[in-house]
Amino acid sequence: MNKIQLDHHDADLLRLLAEDGQTTPAKLSEHLSVTAPTVRSRIKNLMQKGVLRIAGLLDPAAVRGVTIALVGLTLSKHGFLGEKLDQITQLPNVNWAVVVTGRYDIIVEVVLSDDTADLYRFLDEALPRIGDIASSESFVVMRSRRKWVLLPEAFAVSQQKTP
Repeated sequence: MNKIQLDHHDADLLRLLAEDGQTTPAKLSEHLSVTAPTVRSRIKNLMQKGVLRIAGLLDPAAVRGVTIALVGLTLSKHGFLGEKLDQITQLPNVNWAVVVTGRYDIIVEVVLSDDTADLYRFLDEALPRIGDIASSESFVVMRSRRKWVLLPEAFAVSQQKTP
């Protein structure tokens, strides 16, 4: 993916949307001193380029039954980090995954129920299907600030099955 350079108008627009993603184009246009059609066009352009996604985010600390865990992964072979990253992000409950420097090769954030069995299933069943993972270390998030997450589809489906 080629990175794009944001101009100051797009950067200002993204900052305002980060404050309130439901702000109307009319209100945004007032803050940015441009027309509402210009705002709509810029939003559409940023979305088409894969720079912007407008989504509902959840504060996991405010909702019962949601646990966040970070998992550090060390691969047994190197040279295909991007491929492994793509495979990992397709696993149920994965919110995001990144290739990093340091002790681990990949860090993964998973959204789970409060039941530790969800974390166990992720570590014991889902990750081994990816292959070439030499080791993992998990960290359950006990408390956070300014932490908003997308609710993975697999999590929402599993909660519907719970009585």
